[in-house]
Amino acid sequence: MDVFFQMPSFVTILDFVGTFAFAISGIRLASAKRFDWFGAYVVGLATAIGGGTIRDLLLDVTPAWMTDPMYLICTAFAMFFVILFGKYVIRLNNTFFIFDTIGLALFTIVGFSKAYTLGYPFWIAIIMGSITGAAGGVLRDIFINEIPLIFRKEIYAMACVVGGTFYWMCHLLGMESFVCQIVGGVTVFVTRILAVKYRICLPILSGNEEEQEG
Repeated sequence: MDVFFQMPSFVTILDFVGTFAFAISGIRLASAKRFDWFGAYVVGLATAIGGGTIRDLLLDVTPAWMTDPMYLICTAFAMFFVILFGKYVIRLNNTFFIFDTIGLALFTIVGFSKAYTLGYPFWIAIIMGSITGAAGGVLRDIFINEIPLIFRKEIYAMACVVGGTFYWMCHLLGMESFVCQIVGGVTVFVTRILAVKYRICLPILSGNEEEQEG
């Protein structure tokens, strides 16, 4: 008997959940900027697939959303979610932060896993994880005319690096793949939460005093 349905892998589930979370973060900000439905969907889609697209192009593979329509469907569900619960989603100040952090954590693990599975060294995998997690947010912020979070004082991309490093360390210790993924994702999430809660940030690279005064 042929099997018509195959259970998705743990990484695939993380990918779709991350797509949904990141799409909500983009659509939520687009709503705050009073974009129409189409514009909000485009911002949400760019947020959801932007990092993965850049990663796949660098890894010389076909971007996942070009072979699986679920990414477009997940973004559509995110759009309807914001429409239905917009009164609560848009008004809550921490909604964007929560969904953005969830997407950042999940996409970092997806990016790391994909690069590592393709045989790239761990440092490339960490970079690919960081690109997958952070690049979509950069596109989102550019679309809504904001300074991208990655260029501000907040710990954003560095959380991806920390999470990817923990993922790699767990792999070296011989842990199961899904355990490594959970540890890496939780590390990204916790790092981002703690950095914002306690206002931990990287040093600012400032110019000379004459430039600052000018």
